Amino acid sequence: MYKNFKNIEKVVFGRGSFDMMDSILAERRNDNAGFILFVVDDYFNGKELAKRIPVKDGDIVRYIDVDPNEPTTDQIDTLRDEVMAVKGMPAGVVGIGGGSIMDIAKAVSLMFTNEGSSTQYQGLNLIKKPGIYHLGVPTISGTGAEVSMTAVLTGPEKKLGLKCDWTVFNQMILDPELIASVPTDKWFYTGMDTYIHCIESENGILNNAYSHAYAEQSLKLCREIYLGENAGQTAENDDKLMVASMMGGLSLTYSEVGVCHALSYGLSKIFGEKHCYANCLAFQHLEDYYHEGVREFKQMLVKHNVVLPQGLSKSWTDEQITAMAHVAYNLHHMWNHAIGTDWKEKITIETIKQLYERM
Repeated sequence: MYKNFKNIEKVVFGRGSFDMMDSILAERRNDNAGFILFVVDDYFNGKELAKRIPVKDGDIVRYIDVDPNEPTTDQIDTLRDEVMAVKGMPAGVVGIGGGSIMDIAKAVSLMFTNEGSSTQYQGLNLIKKPGIYHLGVPTISGTGAEVSMTAVLTGPEKKLGLKCDWTVFNQMILDPELIASVPTDKWFYTGMDTYIHCIESENGILNNAYSHAYAEQSLKLCREIYLGENAGQTAENDDKLMVASMMGGLSLTYSEVGVCHALSYGLSKIFGEKHCYANCLAFQHLEDYYHEGVREFKQMLVKHNVVLPQGLSKSWTDEQITAMAHVAYNLHHMWNHAIGTDWKEKITIETIKQLYERM
């Protein structure tokens, strides 16, 4: 299977690189209605980073609270409609925050040029027209959303991304200084998202020399960050995690994710669990699919004194478990990669329900 995928056009990496944003955006400010829409995690509202955003007269800054809720199709449609009604089409969109903010910025940049609701475009290559210029500035590392060709949205019927070449950011600013304030629990869960991306990318039928090269280096960095002699939240490890996240995202782009991600989508859709945390909840129970990966993951849990809840399924109804199983089952591309082209002969709704019942 060949993938002629689009990578990010430009990337700047390094401490202090956030301050290059003004000069980077200057080249775009004559496009469309000439203003920039900044989509920023509400965590930074009133904080020092907010003062450094190069906002000009006419620009719009929207602070969005993404905790605990992940992006929805409704949210994207409303943001697009409100901005268009007030100012018209922006010259560009800048996302500053974690994975959810990255997805919001990518999705809304597409929806400025594509008519109707974003629910119409949940899936692969359903977007009809290129979006407007969009720049991503991750302030937490691990999700890989900064390099992904998918903007994951929860809609009324499904949790599924807007996935196409045009979703990919035109520009990335990777400044490790920005992730220094990430709380320890989020630092762990988002880093594990990178780790799980690579384990799943490697263990499936779509793995290849190209995806393996990215996964191999990303896993090496993850092991240094979370299990190495100098494991923990340090400046050096922040640099490494930002690079590992990008490489993990590129690995899965040219391969695919698998069982864990399929299950996590169900947890997010039915119970609203944040993606990275949902991955951790599921991954700990998947030794029969990813034996060495889960073994090492559990070492990381112990090393960082992270305790994940057990026995969650005891409080879930059969209706809830069945609903999650249907969400997971419908992610055919993930099962195909993890199990093989004959996956439907091996994986049923009942099989997936039993996986949820382990939790």
